[in-house]
Amino acid sequence: MDILRNWLDNSLPDVVARLEQSISSGYHIERDESISSSARNEIFRILDTLHSVLFPGRYGLHCPNQGEDLHFFLHTSLLEAASLLKRHIGNIVAHHEGEEQLEERVSGVISTLFGDIPEIRAQLISDIATAFDADPAAKSYDEIVLSYPFIEAITTHRIAHCLYRQDVPIIPRIMSERAHSRTGIDIHPGASIAPGFFIDHGTGVVIGETCTIGRNVKIYQGVTLGALSPFDRDGTPKRGIKRHPDIQDDVIIYSNATILGGKTVIGKGSIIGGNTWIVRSVAPGSVIYNKE
Repeated sequence: MDILRNWLDNSLPDVVARLEQSISSGYHIERDESISSSARNEIFRILDTLHSVLFPGRYGLHCPNQGEDLHFFLHTSLLEAASLLKRHIGNIVAHHEGEEQLEERVSGVISTLFGDIPEIRAQLISDIATAFDADPAAKSYDEIVLSYPFIEAITTHRIAHCLYRQDVPIIPRIMSERAHSRTGIDIHPGASIAPGFFIDHGTGVVIGETCTIGRNVKIYQGVTLGALSPFDRDGTPKRGIKRHPDIQDDVIIYSNATILGGKTVIGKGSIIGGNTWIVRSVAPGSVIYNKE
């Protein structure tokens, strides 16, 4: 202990001084609750509340009965979410965009999200139905909702995507990265995904920001829908352009397939075999596989 005490007495002041210099002159977390870890935890709370509204009795602690109990549960849950969203979206928008017309901006974001909640639920029911029809191991909708990781990933994505479309900073990415860490499925909140989407197993799936996915698309573990190259010839990251592929309706993509590029289109009804590498468009109805 004397050795440690001597080190602390003699060397710790230098460590503190160097840290202080780095924080003062370079990147640091400002004294702003909008981008703190505690704010992130409250964003997770918002996400959990919205999950419970979308699937009452399956997510959350309370299982409401139909009628007045359900009405009260939905009403109070959305009021709670609105209060938290107002604070955190307000803080983060003010931090990144300034406070001009802040109330109108925040109110518009929340009202748009809540207005979309019934449609988001309808899309999720379509996703669950596709999973049930596509997976012979599924015994019920409840089994899918409670145990299939893609449900948490796609539910989170559909919420985060609504916020992303409205240019809300940071919060959509915090939401999507929680789903990524919990499910192994990495869907950027910018990706556009139509109803009837199903990811079987899910681990290692990556779907990039500018990807669009049509109706009734099924993909398996390890699939990457990514950018052909995230950099230009000078090594500068490409921003604001289409970088990821388009997947049209009724496509099946099997495990560990990699599909890259913003000009790449997988035509309607195509089947993409496992372990394939695709950087060019595929005509509708194609069957692509690796020859042995």
